[in-house]
Amino acid sequence: MFFKRFRKPKPVTDAEYVAEYKATGDLELLGELYERYMDLVYAVCFNFLKDEDESKDAVMQLFEQLITDLRQYEVRNFKSWLHSTARNYCLMLLRKRKMVTSGNETETEGIALPPAVWPETDDFDLETRLSRMDDCLKTLSDEQRTSISLFYLNQKTYADIAALTGYDPKQVKTYLQNGRRNLKICMEKRHE
Repeated sequence: MFFKRFRKPKPVTDAEYVAEYKATGDLELLGELYERYMDLVYAVCFNFLKDEDESKDAVMQLFEQLITDLRQYEVRNFKSWLHSTARNYCLMLLRKRKMVTSGNETETEGIALPPAVWPETDDFDLETRLSRMDDCLKTLSDEQRTSISLFYLNQKTYADIAALTGYDPKQVKTYLQNGRRNLKICMEKRHE
């Protein structure tokens, strides 16, 4: 009984779980938080992958990815961040699958990033582009990355993004403009 008084209270909110996990690295805490959203993650994965077993595997792989990603990134809204992470993970799986089945393609289904983001060159293959773009997306602020992902990968409108994220609608436009510019600069630097 004496030691129970000095025990730290268990986290309640997503933000408390994230903060506690970042501070301690306790996988049990991360597992409890992830369990809240496993159905959501599975639904996102199944929506993209259309295969029950592959979606279950993706749910497990995403948990492993979270172990490192959560410690690297500043996450303000865990649920929306997790949704974006799951969606992006599935899109990357689909891109890899498409590359395997159809060779070195330069077009990718579902991607509608402005051409200015992709540096022009003949020997610049899709896998390298996607890898660089993924690395560059990680350099953007959370707001810019979320806005870009929702706008280009999910074809959401400014109003949709504002409703989903809670961002001010006027800020969404700014996040998109600055995010595109920063993404383009980063892609060009990594191409040099």
